[in-house]
Amino acid sequence: MPERVLIVDDDPVQRRLLENIVTRTGHVAVVAEGGDAAVALLTGADRFDAVVLDLVMPDLDGLGVLAKMREASLTTPVIVQTAHGGIDNVVTAMRAGATDFVVKPVGAERLQVSLRNALAASALAGELNRIKRSRAGTLTFRDIITRSARMHAVIRTAEKAAGSAIPVLIEGQSGVGKELIARAIHGTGDRRAKPFVAVNCGAIPDNLVESILFGHEKGAFTGATDRHTGKFVEASGGTLFLDEVSELPPAAQVKLLRAIQENEVEPVGARKPVRVDVRIISATNRDLITDVMQGRFREDLFYRLHVFPINVPPLAERPEDIPELVRHFLARFAAEESKRVTGISAEALTRLSAYRWPGNVRQLENAVFRAVVLAEGNEVGVAEFPQIAQAASALALRPPTMPSLDVPSLVAPALADSSTADSLPTTLYARRGLPDATGDIRPLEEIEGEVIRFAIAHYRGQMSEVARRLQIGRSTLYRKLDSLGLATEAESGPPQPVVNG
Repeated sequence: MPERVLIVDDDPVQRRLLENIVTRTGHVAVVAEGGDAAVALLTGADRFDAVVLDLVMPDLDGLGVLAKMREASLTTPVIVQTAHGGIDNVVTAMRAGATDFVVKPVGAERLQVSLRNALAASALAGELNRIKRSRAGTLTFRDIITRSARMHAVIRTAEKAAGSAIPVLIEGQSGVGKELIARAIHGTGDRRAKPFVAVNCGAIPDNLVESILFGHEKGAFTGATDRHTGKFVEASGGTLFLDEVSELPPAAQVKLLRAIQENEVEPVGARKPVRVDVRIISATNRDLITDVMQGRFREDLFYRLHVFPINVPPLAERPEDIPELVRHFLARFAAEESKRVTGISAEALTRLSAYRWPGNVRQLENAVFRAVVLAEGNEVGVAEFPQIAQAASALALRPPTMPSLDVPSLVAPALADSSTADSLPTTLYARRGLPDATGDIRPLEEIEGEVIRFAIAHYRGQMSEVARRLQIGRSTLYRKLDSLGLATEAESGPPQPVVNG
C-alpha cells in the first residue's frame, strides 16, 4: 500500500498543485483546507505517513498545527511550506518539530526529494525506537507494523488479553511475528516493568529442559558445578514466553503443568519447591489439538495453555502489510550497513507484494537485508531480489499438481458408489507414493522415514534447516531419527539420491 500524505493549505490552487505532485510520486494524497481540519484528520482513526503543511492559514496556522501534533504525541514527519522564506520562519518551524522546509511555489523534484528523505528518516527513527523498546521490554501494539484488517483484529484481541493475567496461546506459522505479539502483550500490561523471558522450547536438548526451565542445585547431576535458578524464577513477577511449546518432551510437560497449577517450581536436586509469580504466554506453529489427539501433547496441559488463543495470519493473507514492512526494513538495514538506500522501485515492490512468502515476515526481512547489501545505487530494484525471480520461474516450469483434497466432496460419492471408493487410492494417491505395489497403504513410519531422508538430502545435511522446513524442533527431529533408525545416516552426511537405471 502506498504512503498516505496529508496536504494542508487554504489555497485551492496550491492544494491541487501539491496533490498532483504527490500523486505522481506514487503516494496517496489527502487534502485539508485548514489547520483545524488537519488536526481532526491527524488525531482521528486515519494514519498518515507525512504531512505537507502551509505555515500561513486564516484559522489555525501551521505552527498551531505543529503544537497540536506535539500535544497528541504524533511523530508524523512534517514538511512546512510558505511564501515567506525568511530565516526566522525556518528556525521557528524546525524548533516546532518540522523535518524540512520548502518555499512556494515548490518544484516537483524538490518536494519529491523532501518527501523521500522525510519518509526514510521517519522509518529509521521508528525502527530504532522499536528496537530500544523491544530490548527494554516496553514494546506496545503501536510498534506492530501493519495495515491489514485481519492483523488489526488480532491486535484488538491481544489488547484485551494484555489487561489480564490470563494464559495466552499464540498460534501461527513460523516467522509471522508471534514473539512480537507476546512482547506487545507484556509491554502493554501491568507487568511491563518486570522481566520478559523468552524460551525456545524446540532448541533445548531433552536432557536439559527441566534444568533450564525450573533450575537445578549445585551437584544435582554431572556437570552441575553451580546453582541455576531457571527461567521460571528469572521471569518471576513478569512474563515467561514459551515459544514452540509443542516441542517439549512428555516429562517436561508434566512439570510445566504442575508449575502452572501450583505457581511453584521444583529445581532439579532441590529439597523443596520455589514459589513463582509468572504470567505464561506460549506459542506454537503446529496444530496442538492434533498433537493432543495423537498423544504427542498432554490434554490437561493443552487446556491450561489454550485459555486465550490468538491466531496470527500468515503474510500471504495480508499482502497490504508488505510495502510498509519493506520500507521499515530498508531504513533499518541501510543504516546498519551504511548504505545510501532510500527507496525501492515500483516494479520490485509489485513483485514482492505478489509473492506468497512461505517464510512469512522473517523471509521478507532477510530478502530486504540481502537487497540492501547488493544495492549499488539509492534504490533497490528487481535485480536485488533474485530469489523472487527464481521462484517465479520455478512456478512457471512446475508441472500441474494434484488438486487439494476436500474430504466431504470425496466421502459423499464414495458412500453412494463403492466403485468410486475403490478408485480413490489409485486416482488420488498413487502419484503421491502412498500405496505399495499391492495397492495397500504403506505404513506411516515408512513414509515418515522417507520424507525425513529426502529432506536431509535436499538440504544437504543442514539439520537446523531440515527441522525448520518440516516444522518440527531439532530435538524432535533427532528423536525421530533415533526411532526410525536414521541417526547413523544423518551423522554420515546426506544420503545420495538413487538413480533408476
